[in-house]
Parts: sequence; structure tokens; C-alpha cells
Amino acid sequence: MSPNASDDLNLAKKTLFEEKLSLAVAKNGKLLFRSKSHGVSDLLAMIEDLGQLSEGASLADSIVGRAAALLCAYSKIVAVYGANMSEGAMSVLKTNGIKCEHGTIVPRILNREKNDICPFDKAVTGIEDPRIALDRLKSVRLG
Repeated sequence: MSPNASDDLNLAKKTLFEEKLSLAVAKNGKLLFRSKSHGVSDLLAMIEDLGQLSEGASLADSIVGRAAALLCAYSKIVAVYGANMSEGAMSVLKTNGIKCEHGTIVPRILNREKNDICPFDKAVTGIEDPRIALDRLKSVRLG
């Protein structure tokens, strides 16, 4: 990871907290994307908006589950901070060579009612390929 990526991750984290965002993406000292929407839809919007510009960027997210981690791998993000991160997300990030930092580690990300696994994480259970995960998550979002 380049020294820039570490600075970019710090910028993304600072912006996430100061602006009370759910997602911030930085690259080369500039913010590329920010969102206040929750769930994986903000990551899907980032992929649509940035395309290949996300390659080499750093990302800070309020919640990072396996689905989010797979989308980060698909986007070629190099560093991720999750204020709340699941154990499965950490595993996906490490497997894909993505630097990760976190606040709270949780066994799994739950749905809004807190009575089941997040529907996006459930949709990518057993999936390791980021491209397959992206297709599955797009269909869940539209579903």
C-alpha cells in the first residue's frame, strides 16, 4: 500500500465522522464520493458513479459486512475502515489483500430489525468472487 493510501484512508475516516456520513471514498488526497444512505446501495451507487476511478482509492464506511467487503474487492479499493465490521468482512478484505482498520468487530451484520443476518450479507453467503457478488447484490437491491 502506498503512503498515499494511508493518507487517503485518514481523509475518508475524518470525513465520515465529521460530516456524519455512511460512506466516504478518497484517492490522491481528494474525496471522490460521499453518501448518507445506509446499506449496500451506497456502495453500488459508488461503483456506478466512479467506475474504474475507485481503483487504488481508500474507503471509510459506517458498517462493513461481507457484501460491502466483496464490493470493495470488486472496485479495487486498497484500504477500508469500518466503524463496525464483521468478522466475515475482515476475512474477505484480507483474502483480497486490502488493508483494513476497524472500530467495533461483530460476528455478523444484522438487518434493521436486528432479528436476522443483513439481507445483503445473506445474498452473498458462500460467494468469494467479487464479480458474482456484484451481480447478486444488484439483483437483491432491485428485487
